[in-house]
Amino acid sequence: MKIAVLSPIVWRTPPRHYGPWEQVTSVLTEGLVKKGIDVTLFATGDSITHAKLSSVRTHPLGEKPADFKVWECLHISALMERAEEFDLIHNHYDFLPLTYSRLIPTPMLTTIHGFSSPDIVPVYKKYNDTSNYVSISNSDRHPELLYLDTVYNGIDESLFPFEEMPGEYLLSFGRIHPEKGTHLAIQIAKKLNMQLVICGLIQDQRYFTEKIEPYINNSSIIYKGNVGPADRGRLLGNAEALLHPVLFDEPFGLSIAEAMMCGTPVIAFNRGAMKELIHDKKTGFLVNNADEAVTAARHVKYINRYDCRRHSMANFSQEQMVLHYIEVYKRIVAQS
Repeated sequence: MKIAVLSPIVWRTPPRHYGPWEQVTSVLTEGLVKKGIDVTLFATGDSITHAKLSSVRTHPLGEKPADFKVWECLHISALMERAEEFDLIHNHYDFLPLTYSRLIPTPMLTTIHGFSSPDIVPVYKKYNDTSNYVSISNSDRHPELLYLDTVYNGIDESLFPFEEMPGEYLLSFGRIHPEKGTHLAIQIAKKLNMQLVICGLIQDQRYFTEKIEPYINNSSIIYKGNVGPADRGRLLGNAEALLHPVLFDEPFGLSIAEAMMCGTPVIAFNRGAMKELIHDKKTGFLVNNADEAVTAARHVKYINRYDCRRHSMANFSQEQMVLHYIEVYKRIVAQS
């Protein structure tokens, strides 16, 4: 089976720092190669992979900005013009590649990593009957779309070693944006009189300046910046708990699976896919507000960190994701 994997070009595959879609695409691609599958990865030229690499642009658009539409067109068309070389195209680049799907003979699978806006749904609806959609959680399914399956995102467990004896800090790990609730993590930590370490890409500068930065003192509230893979496992594993007071219906949440892979329990607001990721009172706590999060944090010492690791390995490992996608690939190719 010859597979073409289409990654975004906003960040490198895998990303140097932030880039969840690129990260999942990389973990999948490398896992497929390990299984002996012939994979061509369409990504930025500086991407790191054991697959065949095809690129039209060396540097990610997020690092060296240029006209997004121009480079998106060049990137996507480079794959579509080679479509006949492959048995299947796996699209991780949102809705735009769907517009080629009726013009090529090769079946296409699209992983819907989330909906940036309701305005993009009509594109997915148009290709409902001729494309194949996979959701990354059951919670993130649109009622008007047809899905072939749900495949949870997988992570490379070798990057997230188990830590039995954590430090004495709480962690907020994710992009700095109001919907991620970073300001609530600060409130929770202050009520507990515990140190909070914050890591993430600043996506909303005004929010950071007004709601986060005034509390940073490099002692009780520490901001580590946009942390890369080299430090991610250590920071997640050494945390007493990951705080995730999310204020929107999050499609997945890689940091949650990563934290549990390290053995770290997660305290999350019960929104979106949180109930699918966290085994309540066994690998963390599902709460509804900051006060409940404070109470949960006082009981986090009773969570067995081995249970967190086992849960993440069983559901969110690279192996689990790769085997599930291979099964989906076979179904699509057999139908076509």
